[in-house]
Amino acid sequence: MRHFNKHLMLACSFCLSSLSYAQSPTYISYEEAKIAQAVKELPLIADKYQRQVARFSAELTSLKDASKVTSLVIEHASKLWYIARNDVQREQSFDGRSLYWGRLQLSKALKVSALFHQLTPVQQQQLLWQLELASRGNEDIDFQQNTDKKIVITGFDPFFLHRNIGQANPSGIAALSLDGMIIEHQGQTAEIQALMIPVRFADFDQGMIESMLTQHFKNPDVDMIVTISMGREHFDLERFPGLRRSAEAPGNRGFYTGANSKAPLKPLLHDEPLQGPEFVEFSLPVKAMQQAQGAYQVIDNGKVETLEKGKFAAKTLAELAQQTSVNGSGGGYLSNEISYRSILLRDKYRRDFPVGHIHTPRISSYEQPQVKAIVEQIKAMLQYSISEI
Repeated sequence: MRHFNKHLMLACSFCLSSLSYAQSPTYISYEEAKIAQAVKELPLIADKYQRQVARFSAELTSLKDASKVTSLVIEHASKLWYIARNDVQREQSFDGRSLYWGRLQLSKALKVSALFHQLTPVQQQQLLWQLELASRGNEDIDFQQNTDKKIVITGFDPFFLHRNIGQANPSGIAALSLDGMIIEHQGQTAEIQALMIPVRFADFDQGMIESMLTQHFKNPDVDMIVTISMGREHFDLERFPGLRRSAEAPGNRGFYTGANSKAPLKPLLHDEPLQGPEFVEFSLPVKAMQQAQGAYQVIDNGKVETLEKGKFAAKTLAELAQQTSVNGSGGGYLSNEISYRSILLRDKYRRDFPVGHIHTPRISSYEQPQVKAIVEQIKAMLQYSISEI
């Protein structure tokens, strides 16, 4: 397509360097194939944004100027994020699953459109990348409030849907609930802006975390970056993220890395092994965050696993020198990895503000009172942090 929007071709400095992200951009993904089941079993959740998806499909069909396809995709993907966030906050539902299913319906609608099939595979892939970023809040972050501090948080999509199609993720719900919120502690205020992260190895390998977070590490106004995911029984502040993957669980595309505790693997960054130390250390204001009272403990977690020593509780980063990471404090899955990658960016750009990861208590399926309690305690952790950042 000769008049393909130049913005798309230039915007993705962190975009896909190859087509390893998918065998073909036009295929219906493992996630998208679950839409019908979700709509059948969870109609009020999975089909909540059907009107927005239908409007997107209609505008794609009627689009005459192909150079506007990028702006159309970004417009609708950004609108989906905006609507979903506002719905969660207005309804106080503490349920963000509709955003996940709405995004998949948008991407499927794009893939089956006639216009999409006129593009080259690289253009298709880049267009899908833009849809992902925009629908995850990447276009929405704009610190405009006159607050003392600025905080960026991230949450994750629901995952392990092959076990339970109705599974929710409190970290993603926290991101939607707190996005745009102004919090206060001891006379100081902070504005929170949020991003949503996919539970997919390929996106991490192709640089999505670097793409979404680099601008905030470069922004002199940002005062703290906190990544959040669902974890164990209580809240864990993950002190020593590790480089390697070892979890044998699949991502949301049903893909297994082949890693395990005996053969942990380095993740990729643009088709090359991610370069960095075996372990890094967070810089969260632990004592301040532990003042956040609620239904759960807030644990400073230094437990790790290495090939050389096995499992042990590390006290200092020096103890982990000359070790090969199996599990960081955050485990060997993408929760640990987003923490590792964000701290690597902190060190790369020589920022001295707090960066680190919160593992939330684990939930079964969706339990509104439990999720509400988790979100409120996360909010309190961030409030108590204000005076320390």
